[in-house]
Amino acid sequence: MERTLSYIDAIREATDQEMARDGSVVIFGLDVDDPKAIQGTTRGLLEKYGPQRVFGTPLSEDAMTGVAIGMALAGLRPIHVHIRMDFMLLAMNQLVNIAAKSRYMYGGQVHVPMVVRCMIGKSWGQGAQHSQGLHSLFMHIPGLKVVAPANPYDAKGCLIQAIRDGDPVIYVEHRILHFQKGVVPESEYTVPAGKARVLAQGHDITLVGISYMVLECLRARDYLASTGIDAEVIDPVWLSPLDIDTIVKSARKTGRLCVVDNGWTVCGAGAEIVSQVIERLQHDRHVAVQRLGYAPVTCPPTPVLEELYYPNARTIASTAYDLVKGGKNAWLPQERKDLVEFEFRGPF
Repeated sequence: MERTLSYIDAIREATDQEMARDGSVVIFGLDVDDPKAIQGTTRGLLEKYGPQRVFGTPLSEDAMTGVAIGMALAGLRPIHVHIRMDFMLLAMNQLVNIAAKSRYMYGGQVHVPMVVRCMIGKSWGQGAQHSQGLHSLFMHIPGLKVVAPANPYDAKGCLIQAIRDGDPVIYVEHRILHFQKGVVPESEYTVPAGKARVLAQGHDITLVGISYMVLECLRARDYLASTGIDAEVIDPVWLSPLDIDTIVKSARKTGRLCVVDNGWTVCGAGAEIVSQVIERLQHDRHVAVQRLGYAPVTCPPTPVLEELYYPNARTIASTAYDLVKGGKNAWLPQERKDLVEFEFRGPF
């Protein structure tokens, strides 16, 4: 019988199962032991595993990341909850120069099996310093893996995979995804690194959504269907290692590619995906391309500005329509209420 969980409960269950299976798994970070339990993702873990394996930390991102790296080098498998990706910037030396490079610098004699959980995206007007999606910075660094699950099934499977991995993994959670629900098996399972998902087949255009933008791309597909356009939707799941082969295969078929990100388009994940596709196909297939994401300005705090700033299903559909039809057609679908509260359920 299929069982439905929220994204939050999927993360909590993955953590619980891995802590029960492996005594070297610990979880810590700001407010991990708070009654709100990081949106509920750590609820009950302190009572079950005790303060030596579940504990809160000072507001000192650099030092606590160093502690996590030390734990990993000493044989533990820490999950460090940063809450907001924005403030991982305070720990960049630890992550980029130590965590990512230790395996290489010491000839594979040491490993840093740590997971860094971090949240991105808009919410209730979080504004300039709390809404940023900086995942492309970490995609740039050899030695770091980056994963951005977009549904509860992947939230659990990717976290288990990340905990068991021998290298540091940046685990990206969009706030809005926390309240999505979907089918999640009770048993342990992993979602292997470096494999994308084709969520919907199509032949007119390829839509690639990153993190929460997967949901918006699926909604956009429904808007496009009303005009006779058949969109293929792909979720990369893992941003590093990136499964470019699946995206290239789709773009070769459709001849059109639109990548929608939760970050700035300049030097972003979308730019990397588009570049790799063009490099692969430039000699034998013309592909029309478009990136959507943040405009090159600071993240706004108000709902009115957010509506203009962040891509949504209607603006994605409009952009895709232009790619398919050619030129600027000024088509923007009327909002459908049945697509506003869309939930991406799986299973896979």
